[in-house]
Amino acid sequence: MLPRGFRNCNPLNIRKSKDQWKGLRAQQTDASFAQFETMEYGWRAAFVLLTRTYYHKYRLYTIRGIVSRWAPEADHNDMAAYIANVSKLTGIGPDEPLGIPSERPARWMMLGAAMAVQENGTSVFDYFAMLRGWNLIL
Repeated sequence: MLPRGFRNCNPLNIRKSKDQWKGLRAQQTDASFAQFETMEYGWRAAFVLLTRTYYHKYRLYTIRGIVSRWAPEADHNDMAAYIANVSKLTGIGPDEPLGIPSERPARWMMLGAAMAVQENGTSVFDYFAMLRGWNLIL
């Protein structure tokens, strides 16, 4: 069975909200997480959140800052392990600035990929869908 994030075409497990994301499935059957028509739309939403909301709105520039807000311990996450794993996978220090998304897109794509691995594992990870999702925010 596929991990929940992949079944929902939502690689970072974005919670349901009032946001009307592009590509949302007409019927939302998951009680907690948004469901997208394709992985590309799920990646698009993830990258919009990471680059526009977390970077520009909340001014979070590091793995530690982003993950602390994305996966708080209040949601039963092992935040320290999440941060350490994302840092290890990307090769970016937890407190190292990621850079401006438009100038360092590879670092933001690595962040998204590492977070998806943390959220879902790697068994069915589609890197091409991730890259197509990045192109949808341009």
